[in-house]
Amino acid sequence: MADNTEALRSGPMGALLFRLSLPAALGMAVQASYSLVDAFFVGQGVGPAGITAVSMTFPLQMIIMAVAQAGGVGGASVISRSLGAGRRKRAEKTAGTVFFATWAAGLLLSVLWILLAPFLLRLIGTSGDILPLAEEYAAVLFLGAPFFAFSITANNFVRAEGNASFAMMTMIISAGINTLLDPLFILGFGWGVRGAAWATVISQGATALWLGWYYLAGRSLVAFRWKHFRFRASILAECISVGAAAFARQGAASLSLLAVNLALVSTGGDDAVAAYGIVNRVLLFAVMPVFGIVQGLLPVVGFNYGAKQHCRVVSALRISIGASTVLCAAGAVLFLTVPEEITGLFTSSPAVTALGTDAARMLALGMPLTGFQIMASGLFQAIGKARPSFALSLLRQVIFLIPLVTVLAPVFGTAGVWASFPAADLSAGLVTWLLYRKEMRRLRQSCGSGAEDSPAETGER
Repeated sequence: MADNTEALRSGPMGALLFRLSLPAALGMAVQASYSLVDAFFVGQGVGPAGITAVSMTFPLQMIIMAVAQAGGVGGASVISRSLGAGRRKRAEKTAGTVFFATWAAGLLLSVLWILLAPFLLRLIGTSGDILPLAEEYAAVLFLGAPFFAFSITANNFVRAEGNASFAMMTMIISAGINTLLDPLFILGFGWGVRGAAWATVISQGATALWLGWYYLAGRSLVAFRWKHFRFRASILAECISVGAAAFARQGAASLSLLAVNLALVSTGGDDAVAAYGIVNRVLLFAVMPVFGIVQGLLPVVGFNYGAKQHCRVVSALRISIGASTVLCAAGAVLFLTVPEEITGLFTSSPAVTALGTDAARMLALGMPLTGFQIMASGLFQAIGKARPSFALSLLRQVIFLIPLVTVLAPVFGTAGVWASFPAADLSAGLVTWLLYRKEMRRLRQSCGSGAEDSPAETGER
């Protein structure tokens, strides 16, 4: 474990980022296959109505993700900076406090969502033949909320201490179990959407057990101690202030998904919702490696910022932005060249395939900017600057996308919904660049002032 700390402090930057980001990127890609596998087998076993039902439930699931990310990302930032400053005891207290809060929040959301799901699904526009399927899916899915929340939080902490390979293995185990159970439950047992939900819950439970073993067996650099497993207002407040950006990002994604689904229901009906459900999952799969890069970037930036090695922070950002932009551009090319084939993998419906083809082409136009936006937001998150991180997390999804959908959908119909995405990407990218440029100028000045260790001492080349 000490090797992880030394590598964060002085390892050659390119090799360090590759070592941390590659497992995270592979793990995130595997994790993204979760929703792809669900969509594929639900599409085969239930049809477009099943995909629509799962898509209408997804905004509620994203609220659980948002809560878990608030503690997980915020706590990971505090832990990284504490380790960089040599304050290991504070890192252990942070882990115990956030674990306690995560389990409590997961249990509360599980009860609330199971009780309120029928009402909430109607509220967000689910009706007709889709409603019973969505209710059936939600009744099982939200049983796993405590395991889901803990797994997200704990895996963020594992990455914060530089153990990217274990974090990758965690996601592979989770996705592997889900992939094995989906065809068995959906097609073999004929459980339909309920089978997809049970496969997800079981895989989440297995993931929580795996991560629990990691901490209880003493494998973590940040030791878990039961005396720290309690509520501490000051630590939790700091974690939430930093993690508020992650919460806002996931919450914003939930709100924007809700707005898009409502617009699609009114302009294109259930087929349009199913088409977007497919395209959005494939898009997430294409972008997930970029989220893996930022997961590798966060502990590097957090640790070296805490250790006042700003030259290494600047170097890490340059490399990460370049790599993520190349990946996003490659995804955009794929969406532009074979959109019909991509959508057709999940459905035999000509109407859904045609709508999905249009959506894929339009969403691809904004993809090349995605990598930069994610890395820039990660910078502010890792160095503990809550306000700009929070603002950037709301920028694309809430400040630009929702108003654009609201304005363009009534005028141009479904085409207006699709056009809102690249317009929001371009607008958010410009604002993000202005904030990023200002922060990087400050870091470069500090780097050049001699107020930190020299490149020879830090391992910078």
